[in-house]
Amino acid sequence: MKYTLTDPQIDLLREIAAAANALRIPPARAQTSWALEQRGLVKRTWRGSGHVAVVTADGRYHLKHGHHPRQVQAEKERLEGDGAQAALAPAGGAELVSRLKSASGRKITVPDPAPKTRGRWRAAYYDALHHGHVPDGHKVRWNGRQRGDCVFTLVDEEAEKAAQPPPVPTVDVPEVLNRPHPIVRATRKALGRSQGAVDTRGRAEIIPLHVSRSLADRALRIMHALLTEAESRGYTAETQADLHHGEAMHTLAITIRGRAFPLALTEKTTKVPHEPTPQELRQQERNPWTRLPKYDEEFNGRLAIGAPAERWCQHSYSYSDGARWTLESRLGLLLQDLERLAAEAEHRDQEQERLEAERRCRWYTALAQARRQQIEQHRSKRLNEQVAAWQQAAGIRAFCQAARVRAEGTPVPAEEAEWLEWAEAYAAQLDPLQHQLKTPRAPPAKREVLRELSKVDTYTYPWPFDTDGRWTLAGDEPTDELP
Repeated sequence: MKYTLTDPQIDLLREIAAAANALRIPPARAQTSWALEQRGLVKRTWRGSGHVAVVTADGRYHLKHGHHPRQVQAEKERLEGDGAQAALAPAGGAELVSRLKSASGRKITVPDPAPKTRGRWRAAYYDALHHGHVPDGHKVRWNGRQRGDCVFTLVDEEAEKAAQPPPVPTVDVPEVLNRPHPIVRATRKALGRSQGAVDTRGRAEIIPLHVSRSLADRALRIMHALLTEAESRGYTAETQADLHHGEAMHTLAITIRGRAFPLALTEKTTKVPHEPTPQELRQQERNPWTRLPKYDEEFNGRLAIGAPAERWCQHSYSYSDGARWTLESRLGLLLQDLERLAAEAEHRDQEQERLEAERRCRWYTALAQARRQQIEQHRSKRLNEQVAAWQQAAGIRAFCQAARVRAEGTPVPAEEAEWLEWAEAYAAQLDPLQHQLKTPRAPPAKREVLRELSKVDTYTYPWPFDTDGRWTLAGDEPTDELP
């Protein structure tokens, strides 16, 4: 539990303590009162349409002494066990290094030690540092010298260097543009000798700029260095025209692995109080309801480069001048971000293609299984029909035989004989064994039939069967051959 209070929490605690009765908490301060209740400084209850609160004994103690009583108790308990904890500290640097070697991850954490315990660990650290107990190629790192947890780590310097990422290559920005990049040359020509602010956003075949005239030369040198470095790495830098809400939008983009990253170079602005012009004052006198702007945006001399505003990638990559660095020193990081974003996008595309291929394979596999099931059902139905016909034919022959046995020794009437002959001929027609048996022809592969069997949408991908029910797609054959 964090017992320290913010200024709004202290103010509310004082108001609750000063109130003669339970203080009603407005909705805007409900979260603050809840934080005080969690620390045990106030008690809240629901009354009417909102919460009311009263101060507790711990709350009055906090107002009087400036800290929570539980903090005092915790500090007492920490100091009472200081001697016992100090006895557990390493006796010297050799023991400290030995413990670090055997510790998990070569790290030891001492939770917020008391002064004596912290001093014993400090003495062991300096003994290891100044008396040669640290192995060659290693160093002991210590965090928490004055307060908080003490964390000691035995670090392998070679392994640490190997784990560090390679340094980002710098991009050299020329002091003078002798042979500018073609797009930079076209942009400088479009600027001409105008002395006002430069705004080339939305213009075709040039770099989107929005800077003060004094920084136009620096902006062009930065873009020349960036575009030249991008092309030296095998990327493409070119102007593009896209449709945005039905209007043409002209941008400059660096294309990496088929991904275009639009860029714009602008100068940051600062809000300053608006000073009404004489014309605005006269207009306001004539029209009192007219509202003048409170602030104006003025260039502040800091350049920024990144994705154009109001684009989906606006906050994906952007760098600017800072208090301790210049935009020129961040061009390498910008290209590194673009390369990372391109690699991530390519990985996402590959993963999407893999998932789509798996879905396609599952779909065709389900259709192939449904087709096999349809053929099996058709064959089983035909076989059952043949067995039933054979059994019926056998029954008719047996019936005819029984009729002749009944009339044995007596002449069979002509009408009965005619009927028995017809019955035997009909049995011969029914009996499938009177003809050569062969596998029945497969039924047509109809979408509605296979949809019921496979339980999939049969219009998701191209239909793989022809009119005779044969598999026609060469790139998506089923794993088992269809009958």
